[in-house]
Amino acid sequence: MSKELKTITIYGSSSSTIDSEYMAAAKRLGELLALHNIDCINGGGRFGVMAAVTEGVLSQGGKVTGIIPQFMIDNGWLNDSLTELIITADMHQRKQLMAQKADACIALPGGIGTLEELLEVMAWKQLELYRHPIVILNTNGFYDPLFAMLKKAESEHFMRHERKDLWTVAATPEEAIKRLIES
Repeated sequence: MSKELKTITIYGSSSSTIDSEYMAAAKRLGELLALHNIDCINGGGRFGVMAAVTEGVLSQGGKVTGIIPQFMIDNGWLNDSLTELIITADMHQRKQLMAQKADACIALPGGIGTLEELLEVMAWKQLELYRHPIVILNTNGFYDPLFAMLKKAESEHFMRHERKDLWTVAATPEEAIKRLIES
């Protein structure tokens, strides 16, 4: 593993009603992070793939830092198993800290919030404000429609061809870790 990759931010769904295949992949990713001595940063939530990643990391003795706005704690969404907790004033500060404190990021399947986080960090990378690897864990082909849309944006000249290098795609947690090692 590259010496620079000691902490990875994980973006992912907080939904508790998703298919177990997504949960299993998230938990396995967490296990692999810990087994490779990589600390995890996530949104600090107690539901969905975020919670599954946390469970996987902790099951292997790893460290998880949750970065969460106060209003989410007030709503009862905080995962109380975290190794470290950073409370922010709002979502903007949360996203900025999640990007700043990590050496790379991995996006798991998710909804609007996850997509927004992923696209924002991709935009930051395009602008050279974020210079770290971005891996998209495409469990069960979840992100295929997004890739089709980005390909259309490229073919219609809304996005330059070389911008495809902003991210890499992995089908499995093992492949996601391999992509980070190769970055």
